[in-house]
Amino acid sequence: MNNLEYFFGDIKAVDNISFTVKQGEIFSFLGPNGAGKSTVINVLTTLLPIQKGSAKIAGYDLKHEPEKVRESIGIVFQELTLDRDMTVREILEYHGRLYSMPKAERQERVDELISLVELEGKRDTLTKHLSGGMKRRLEIARGLMTRPKVLFMDEPTIGLDPQTRIRIWDYVKDINQQGTTIFLTTHYMDEADQLSDRISIIDHGKIVITGRSWELKNMLGQDLIYLETGDNWAAGELLKDLDSVKGIKEKSKGIVVMVNVDGTYLLPEVMDRLRSGGIKIKAVNLKKPSMDDVFVHYTGRELRDNGAEKGAVVVSRVRRR
Repeated sequence: MNNLEYFFGDIKAVDNISFTVKQGEIFSFLGPNGAGKSTVINVLTTLLPIQKGSAKIAGYDLKHEPEKVRESIGIVFQELTLDRDMTVREILEYHGRLYSMPKAERQERVDELISLVELEGKRDTLTKHLSGGMKRRLEIARGLMTRPKVLFMDEPTIGLDPQTRIRIWDYVKDINQQGTTIFLTTHYMDEADQLSDRISIIDHGKIVITGRSWELKNMLGQDLIYLETGDNWAAGELLKDLDSVKGIKEKSKGIVVMVNVDGTYLLPEVMDRLRSGGIKIKAVNLKKPSMDDVFVHYTGRELRDNGAEKGAVVVSRVRRR
């Protein structure tokens, strides 16, 4: 994607962004509510037209060859879009027919996918009688029915219990190892951390950082020291000149000290300096950087902060052919 911009009236939802997803990788696209993430996804999946910029998916030009793009991608929507009165097998059969798959190939693919997502015993069960995790697995199977080169997965594990989420992760890894490129959005930072080859974070319509999970975490330092004191500003002033301190970030109740060394050895020096400066220490915590820390550092807010993406298109059901 190159220099994409998108407006809803006078509101610029996407501001001249460019990024590349490599063939065969799992790419996570993260952003707070209102950051422009949904608009980008809707453009890439042809649900919104390109206004300015260009993009290619699976070798096809998104603006001039949208039908070819649609034939090359699969989509697992955040909202369930299964017909409640169709069986597991019928859902997959119907999707294959929409894409004019030959009968023999269609039936073989249905059997293959039902096995992949472990729904053999539910083949003839109406979807309204499936659990939430089973429905999500069926959504993934449907997205794979046409053997897409790129699979877009929008919040594939939202609302699922931890055990089911891990099973979905395993399916995603298997799909990827078979050659399908995965474009993933998620509100779970551990999910992005565990699954992704690379991660991009978008905020206020711009890409703010892209890299591998370990690279993004290392940018914050080797350790993080969270401090809540009687005077957080003064505490930061006392600590910012320490050789091992990479940076200091204000939090709502304190400060985060990013350090380039093992924090367990630096912490006594930090405590001594604050006490010598007359700063009361109310709370302290030492931890390794996580993707949650990365996200908050670059956006200044939690992923689930309130605020809807203005003008974003919400799609629950789409007939793509």
